[in-house]
Amino acid sequence: MTDQSLIILGASGDLTARLLLPGLGALLAAGHVPGLQLIGAATEDWDDARWRSRVSDSFGFSWDKTRYIQADVTKADDLRAVLAAADGPPAIFFALPPAVTARACSVLLDVDLPPGTRLVLEKPFGTSSQAAAELNSLLTRLVPEKQIHRVDHFLGKSTVLNILGLRFANRIFEPLLTSTHVASVDIVFDEDLALENRAGYYDHAGALADMIQSHLLQILGLLTMEPPTSLDAGELRDRLADVLRATHIWEGNPAAFSRRARYTAGSLQGRQLPGYAQEPGVDPSRNTETLAEVVLAVDTWRWAGVPFRLRSGKAIGDSRKEAVITFRCPPRVPDGLTGYDEHDRLRIGFGPDKLALDFNINGPGDPFVLDQVTLEAGFGPGDLPPYGEVLRGVFDNDPTLSIRADVAEQCWRIVEPVTAAWADGKVPLLEYPAGSTGLTDSLLKP
Repeated sequence: MTDQSLIILGASGDLTARLLLPGLGALLAAGHVPGLQLIGAATEDWDDARWRSRVSDSFGFSWDKTRYIQADVTKADDLRAVLAAADGPPAIFFALPPAVTARACSVLLDVDLPPGTRLVLEKPFGTSSQAAAELNSLLTRLVPEKQIHRVDHFLGKSTVLNILGLRFANRIFEPLLTSTHVASVDIVFDEDLALENRAGYYDHAGALADMIQSHLLQILGLLTMEPPTSLDAGELRDRLADVLRATHIWEGNPAAFSRRARYTAGSLQGRQLPGYAQEPGVDPSRNTETLAEVVLAVDTWRWAGVPFRLRSGKAIGDSRKEAVITFRCPPRVPDGLTGYDEHDRLRIGFGPDKLALDFNINGPGDPFVLDQVTLEAGFGPGDLPPYGEVLRGVFDNDPTLSIRADVAEQCWRIVEPVTAAWADGKVPLLEYPAGSTGLTDSLLKP
């Protein structure tokens, strides 16, 4: 493989330190892209020594082929200087807020990009369906679509293959995943993390854009897509686009089938947290939500009539990251069998990655009384962390794990009725104490 360069715009930020550099370090440790040149660029007045210290701390080993350039990504001359430092075909990773990414891309129109340049964008892609379409149009003026990687680390290869393998390599499950047998589906990502000094990004995004519009809709797509004929990138992305085009808010009623809330002061894992509105850098007047919940319909032959609840919250005491498929009750439980009061459920965990099946059997003691039991199995971990997988796709120019332009626009189209209802004050901003279970009831009643 020829030498390549990775340019990180926003190199001093939280995303770079917390996720991007550790993923890159794992990729390099595994022997991929051994000749990689790494360039960090940001507005902070850092020198190479400070940047290399950050890199080595994240990697767990030193990497000498790296340097830092102070640059304003909204100035063409600064971007030219950064690109001039690249030794090989550059991949430009925009570890920046969406608005800054869009401005930087506009500036790049006045910069001669080297042949083979790839553009790597972190979610969310734009701020609305129109903004996403405008950004997509701008990006294709810079490089061909095949050189644009809209990354979502939830599509790290192990997650994708775990779901696809479970669905399409097991006859015991796939025939049951239809509206005939499924009552409802929950996709939940409740975190025991609070704001963690990310107000600069999060207070402009909120839980709906940060998690549901991006990550959780991708999981929904993998759970509901029709069987692809192969794992070819084009085939897989076509099936994902098909099902997201059929997705919309339940009954077309965002006021009834969405909720929002933010955390108040409380105790989380032994820490006393201020309320979100009192966190440093937060503008309380924005009414940014830290918990969002929506109910969606997937109007395909397979899934019509099944409600899908997507929820994500921050500062939740009990971290819960899973998709739960709740099956319908059997048509009739024979007279004489008692104790049936729980639906069968298939649970797919995202941290840790595991599979669990809850079902009813005759319990100990009285054989006429049913008990629910659980079978569990762990999914095999991938060789690389999610960001390592994403970056490998970038360096190999493999778009399988990146979001296609039309899918990015569809994801905004799905949530825009919700954001409009919230902006019009049709959905109140609720509250929950940090460290609690969040909103305890549900918009879905199985």
